[in-house]
Amino acid sequence: MTNLFDYEVGSTLPSLELPLDRTLIVATAIASQDFEDVHHDPGKAQDRGTPDIFMSINTTNGLIDRYITDWSGPGSRIVKISLRLGVPNFPGDTMTFTGKVIDTDGRTLTVTVLGKNARGTHVTADVTLEPAERVIA
Repeated sequence: MTNLFDYEVGSTLPSLELPLDRTLIVATAIASQDFEDVHHDPGKAQDRGTPDIFMSINTTNGLIDRYITDWSGPGSRIVKISLRLGVPNFPGDTMTFTGKVIDTDGRTLTVTVLGKNARGTHVTADVTLEPAERVIA
């Protein structure tokens, strides 16, 4: 388990490579109730000018959450996330996440996360965490 305050500004997180296939893109869009046709119908996606279906923003957000919580562990919780999308993720891409601590004030820790594929940066996000309070029953 990570102690958030063992990290200083400039500390880097381990990278995570995620191979993306059609099933992941479709299933995660449907699971997040994003029924937009460009996330599951190749023909409709091509009609809109893309070569194939592409990942939804809800999926991207969920994968950022996974990256951060896999690193920070159950002793922390995400309190804020802001993200900006870049190039799309298509089936067959590999998205690689990297992270870097950009701020800590003794109560919270903020990490910048980049998710990249072969075409460039898919997502840039700032994620703020704090220690999770333990409830004793």
